[in-house]
Amino acid sequence: MDLARYVVEAVVLEGRSYREVARAHGVSKSWVGKVVGRFREGGYEAIRPRSRAPGRIPHRTSDGLEDEIIALRKELGDLGVDAGAQTIHYHLGRVHRQVPSVSTIWRVLRRRGFVTPQPHKRPRSSWVRFEAQLPNERWQSDVTHWRLAGGTEVEIVNFIDDHSRLAVAAQVVGSATAPKVLAAFRQAGARWGFPAALLTDNGCVYTTWHRGGPNVMQAELLALGIDYRHSRPYHPQTCGKVERFHQTMKCFLAKQPEASSICELQGQVDRFVAYYNEVRPHRARGRHTPRDAFQALDKARPSGPRLQIGAGVRVRRDRIDRNGKVTLRYKTRLHHIGVGHAHKGKRVMLLVDGLDVRVLSQAGELLRHLTLDPTRDYQPQG
Repeated sequence: MDLARYVVEAVVLEGRSYREVARAHGVSKSWVGKVVGRFREGGYEAIRPRSRAPGRIPHRTSDGLEDEIIALRKELGDLGVDAGAQTIHYHLGRVHRQVPSVSTIWRVLRRRGFVTPQPHKRPRSSWVRFEAQLPNERWQSDVTHWRLAGGTEVEIVNFIDDHSRLAVAAQVVGSATAPKVLAAFRQAGARWGFPAALLTDNGCVYTTWHRGGPNVMQAELLALGIDYRHSRPYHPQTCGKVERFHQTMKCFLAKQPEASSICELQGQVDRFVAYYNEVRPHRARGRHTPRDAFQALDKARPSGPRLQIGAGVRVRRDRIDRNGKVTLRYKTRLHHIGVGHAHKGKRVMLLVDGLDVRVLSQAGELLRHLTLDPTRDYQPQG
């Protein structure tokens, strides 16, 4: 039995005074009188605990606006694109002059059952981030897989701009090869301008340095003066921006009817790229679209030396160690080549044609030219 009912029965049924009941239970006489008065007006129902919530909240989001938030959530979700609170806030801002805050929209989604709380993930402070300062300063590229309606596997070659996140190329191919990747790269460069650098993984469509020589993609980059960089093996986080783009694109494609041909799938990919580049606000770019972020600044351009690489030339990139040497393996034997202490720490490129070795700086300056002596581990200067 709750205290209010006990107090009422002590006063009404037993005939005890307000003061006596209040003193016995450590409450005020006025509270006892208030409870008894409510009982005499409405019976036991009137003395049940009442909610302390205000009857009206002046600044609460209206039901109509909440319904609009939910409708946007469903529309974006059915489209297969980002439907988070920040994206909904962006779209509401294009229609209304005053919109709820991102946190308010998130609470509406949670209250309506569209957000499931998750345990805390790795703290953002532990992430190592890098981002190009200008459009075309660096592109990222990777190849991902998809299935057609009949179960046929195809591949999608993607290039995105590291600074603006602009999707500069998204090409569907039956099987990704170095010439096809190069064709997509050339087409993107013709439209958006060639980048100063390209970052990829170690896939053979991009690099074959580990097999003894450059492929057509590497030869093209060297001829254009584009700096080529690749991630370390089994570390896709280095190319995280294009990996995240894969995920966003696949969420969209999963909501579309299954494509029966490469041409049909390419049409779906083109529609996604148009929406991603020109409509979808990107969180990493301050809720601006990638197209707007790309056009907001001057573009970087290739600045490296333009080198024409012959068919028999092997290319290797390295850094001169603190002793002024670089290493080169020839017929399984490791050789140390002296370049000079003045160049320690510099990134260099080695062009190897048989026993003929040229060591060049990133700017194309010839640091050393020698004929390798296979009988000696150390190749001294002079």
